[in-house]
Amino acid sequence: MAEEAVLGEAEAPKEAPPEQIRRAVAGSAMGNCIEWYDFGVFGFMPAILGQVFFNAASTSEGALATFAVLAITFVVRPFGSFVFGPLGDRIGRQKVLALTIMLMSGTTFLIGLLPSYATIGPAAAVILVLLRAIQGFSAGGEYGGAATFIAEYAPDRKRGFWGSWLEFGTVLGFAMGAGFVTLFTVLFGEAAMLDWGWRLPFLIAGPLGLVGLYLRTKLEDTPLFVELAKKQKVEKAPLKTLLTKHWSSILHLVGIVVLLNIADYMVITYMETYLKDVVGFGGNTPLLIMLATMVGVLLLIVPMGSLSDRIGRKPILITCVVSFLALPIPAFSLMRASGDDKNALQLTLGVVMIAVPLVMILSVVASTLPAMFPTQERYGGFSIGYSVSTAAFGGTAPYIVSSLVDGTGNTLWPAYYLMAAAAVAAVPVLLLPETAGVSLRGIVNSRIARRRQAKAVPVTG
Repeated sequence: MAEEAVLGEAEAPKEAPPEQIRRAVAGSAMGNCIEWYDFGVFGFMPAILGQVFFNAASTSEGALATFAVLAITFVVRPFGSFVFGPLGDRIGRQKVLALTIMLMSGTTFLIGLLPSYATIGPAAAVILVLLRAIQGFSAGGEYGGAATFIAEYAPDRKRGFWGSWLEFGTVLGFAMGAGFVTLFTVLFGEAAMLDWGWRLPFLIAGPLGLVGLYLRTKLEDTPLFVELAKKQKVEKAPLKTLLTKHWSSILHLVGIVVLLNIADYMVITYMETYLKDVVGFGGNTPLLIMLATMVGVLLLIVPMGSLSDRIGRKPILITCVVSFLALPIPAFSLMRASGDDKNALQLTLGVVMIAVPLVMILSVVASTLPAMFPTQERYGGFSIGYSVSTAAFGGTAPYIVSSLVDGTGNTLWPAYYLMAAAAVAAVPVLLLPETAGVSLRGIVNSRIARRRQAKAVPVTG
């Protein structure tokens, strides 16, 4: 689809200094890192947490109970987005992001202090769900705000490069959570982890949160929001404007994020359990394979984001969609077959076939999605659309897929689910205008972006 563009807009204001941009990116990525650190901890010891808080009788039952907690608390996430998103458009991005990082890191830390089922019975599970609900509520304003913050600080010609660091923080946080679980399991053994060792990864979130809070309180608000405030153009009722004028852009974003979230949560949160409980690899092999995969993803995200500044976001997104339509069945078939003779190399190849397309969408999402809304409603529009899609499709993916595999005995359900998500995302991806090099000051909605003639970087592909 040809990009809709209007030339001749006034020259953009001066870019922020590089050091200020780096601080903005670091402060934004830190919150996302903490959010996904928590997912890494939950994702890599679901059976243990199921026994600790639900007194589960088997590893499979424990994993299902833990995934159910993740799915239930995701229901709260959209409510947080309806509060924090419009608030960020009204009072500023920096203030809201400082609050969300306190809530997220604080609740993760408190989980590490909770008494177990053996101590207080079912009340342990109730308190766990309440804390996860608070975290889900705060997370509703985290990712959209962090992506908006980076995008509004980044130079137009390098928005893909700087935006990719947000997802670098995502994967790094998950890898840290998974890494600490793996390290403590190797050092102390599974019996000690079940007894007391499970607390340690959660407690580490406390100091991580303090570092993130320090970084965010030292940041100035984004140049674009400061411009709006100086011109007294800050929206007084951004939520009302969003729901009346930009509901189609929200639906457009939801359609793209369906694929992002299902792939992200299935690969990062569910895959280790799949390799262990379904494929049949025991010991630490699944943990080590997933950690190695995460390292590979980390190495590729930023170069891929930088590439999108040169060739555009759409070619990368279209390649991602095609890959998720074609590769899941061969990939999961390889994984399933590897369990018969415990072929770790074959298992790794299957995981990589899914991880590479995931890198494609991860690398451009933080530079693509903020360009779907005008500055006055960007934080709220992004947060609401992202959180609704995450709650409906992302947070539920591990539980749904795990239940389908257990209920039917068909181990290819993860492949079918990924392919269905890709089919849904294909249409909204094709409808996107190309916004690489286009100023965020010129965004009208998810279909129209006004290109600044003086600032635009030609995009090929």
